[in-house]
Amino acid sequence: MKIGIKVGDIMTRQLVAVKPCTNINECAKTMAKNNVGLVIVQENEKLRGMLTEKEVIWALTKKQDLSRVKAKDIMLRKITTIKPSRDIYDALLRMKNAKLRWLPVTIKGNVIGLLTINDILRIEPGLFEITSSNMRIKEETNKLKRKKAVLDGRYLADEGECEECSSFGLVYNNKGKLLCENCADIY
Repeated sequence: MKIGIKVGDIMTRQLVAVKPCTNINECAKTMAKNNVGLVIVQENEKLRGMLTEKEVIWALTKKQDLSRVKAKDIMLRKITTIKPSRDIYDALLRMKNAKLRWLPVTIKGNVIGLLTINDILRIEPGLFEITSSNMRIKEETNKLKRKKAVLDGRYLADEGECEECSSFGLVYNNKGKLLCENCADIY
């Protein structure tokens, strides 16, 4: 299902980039200053990696001196990219399969832009169904895990109405009464 809109037509051209030797403190400041959740790590216009908020937070939790940790030490090295000539539908499928919210746009290893799910949805909101399916699949998987779990001797029941507060959702069989998580006080 080609849309007819090319990645190069809607990609973000204003990249926020750092060098591999930039320390994490500076990377975090750059992210905050530009109000972005990731920076491209590049050297001589070549993509070397990406650094997201997740990696910065991970470094923080390790209680390291962030002025000594460099972008190259914690950056994502295995990067899925796309060419500007590809259709946005192809890009969306690539994002979905790789479980990403963004793709660097490259030509011969040179980063020329960044494509995000927001860029695509701004142009073609009808594709929201594809982007949301990953979220739905993850939520359904979590529901199934909870349904099969045994919590304090109470088994999860199906979705239904809580007999206590009348809210609809997952309900637990609690001493013969179907109760939601809040009313059953299972956690």
